[in-house]
Amino acid sequence: MNRRRFLQASVAAPALLTGSCAPRQTMPGSIVGAAASIGHRLRDLKGIPTPTRTVKTDIVIAGAGIAGLAAAHQLQKQGLEAFVVLDLEAHAGGNSASGSNSVSGYPWGAHYVPLPGRDCHEVLAFFEELGLILGHDAAGRPIYDELALCHAPHERLFIHGQWENGLQPVTGLTQREREEFAAFDAAIQQWQAKHSFTLPLDRSPRDPDLLALDLLTMDAWMSQQGWTTKPLRWYVDYACRDDFGGTLQQVSAWAGIHYFASRSGEAANATRSTVLTWPEGNGYLVKQLVKPLRERLHTGSIVLHMQPERDRVLTDILQSHTGEVIRYESRAALCAMPRFIAQRIVPGLKPLALNYAPWVVTNLTLDELPPSPGVLPAWDSVIYQGPTLGYINATHQNLTAVPQATVITHYEALCDQPPAQARQWMQQQSHAQWSQRALSSLQAAHPDLTHHVQQTDVWLWGHGMIRPDPGFIWGPERAQMLLQAPPLFYAHSDMSGMSLFEEAYTRGILTGQAIQQWLG
Repeated sequence: MNRRRFLQASVAAPALLTGSCAPRQTMPGSIVGAAASIGHRLRDLKGIPTPTRTVKTDIVIAGAGIAGLAAAHQLQKQGLEAFVVLDLEAHAGGNSASGSNSVSGYPWGAHYVPLPGRDCHEVLAFFEELGLILGHDAAGRPIYDELALCHAPHERLFIHGQWENGLQPVTGLTQREREEFAAFDAAIQQWQAKHSFTLPLDRSPRDPDLLALDLLTMDAWMSQQGWTTKPLRWYVDYACRDDFGGTLQQVSAWAGIHYFASRSGEAANATRSTVLTWPEGNGYLVKQLVKPLRERLHTGSIVLHMQPERDRVLTDILQSHTGEVIRYESRAALCAMPRFIAQRIVPGLKPLALNYAPWVVTNLTLDELPPSPGVLPAWDSVIYQGPTLGYINATHQNLTAVPQATVITHYEALCDQPPAQARQWMQQQSHAQWSQRALSSLQAAHPDLTHHVQQTDVWLWGHGMIRPDPGFIWGPERAQMLLQAPPLFYAHSDMSGMSLFEEAYTRGILTGQAIQQWLG
């Protein structure tokens, strides 16, 4: 223990004894995103302003999330260069956006990709292109770049006053609780062996007994199996909140099972449960997709209107930094934006009542991660029965053996009230309130965390991800979303019902191919 840590421990001692986590009067940092105020300008717009000039191009891509960037990537690979990519945010990426400071890069949203399974042809090809896959072994399994594979320990759970390895509770389980975990794991393994749930999800088998699971909540399906013990239900509820922004009572059973059973990827140099990650999360992949775009990417561009005609699309945009309204006239266009936005800007697009989960992401810059009893610091740290989803350690991949400054990314899905009500409430909270909310949720594991915080920055995702409510994934509304109407095309993870990199990237690639075929 050096002098600095001795003094910190002395200051923290009262908190350790009393369990208090007294807030600072002020906490450096701010609410930095997303650009909700810009988006609300579109919502509240009265009529379409008259464009001041017209720009002609072959293709317009509206939306620079993963789907839009993947489509642009596909077009460039086929030699098509006459296109523009538009996005209202200051930086591309959608909910794979990232940030950085003097300590580290860090994610503002999606932070990993599971090992892609054999049906993820497009993602596997992309990873080979980036050099993340270095080759294959004699069995054909990919050999991944070790720097991209999540370093051990991957995950830890704070339970019974200390950290234990993995996220499934282990310590102190009753015989009944152990039996239910074993039965649940066995069911998942059977579905994995049958290849019943895949990514992308539209390549999954359409067996009626499987599709019927989409009509149930995950809660109802688990009750049918007789699985009622608290540790197992907490574990599955955590998974649903983590990937879908919804609880056991809100998420489709097909989606909940898919979370576990679709993870069938293999690697020659990693176990199936390993994930690919970087300090900035999936922002690393965004950077690779953005590099070749150069002047074709136009951020700060609010898409006001997309009007498809017989042989062209007229796209009107408002430049947020100049206030100028520009019209793009293109031979084809791609709307790569969430459906709730698309149906505001495309005349005649059928309005659908979809649920989007609100999220809050808080990045806390620390002088070091405070020590805590149990296993060593892991990449992903979760508190059992905690109110939030825990945190990711941005510098975990650095493998530095001594205490160091770091950034931890704290995630919370606001799923305890209706989404519209949660969005309204979240806009009323201050930076200080969000900071204290994150610190309080981690207090049990890190009573002295406040004394290590240098800065907190907050990103509010009002419509963070579409939620797969029962009946949506295999129901008529999603089927409606999958319809294309050239010369205006659509690509977004909303069309899958799951906000996953694999879904968005694959839809972008396939739609880029469709645009190419349409243009001849």
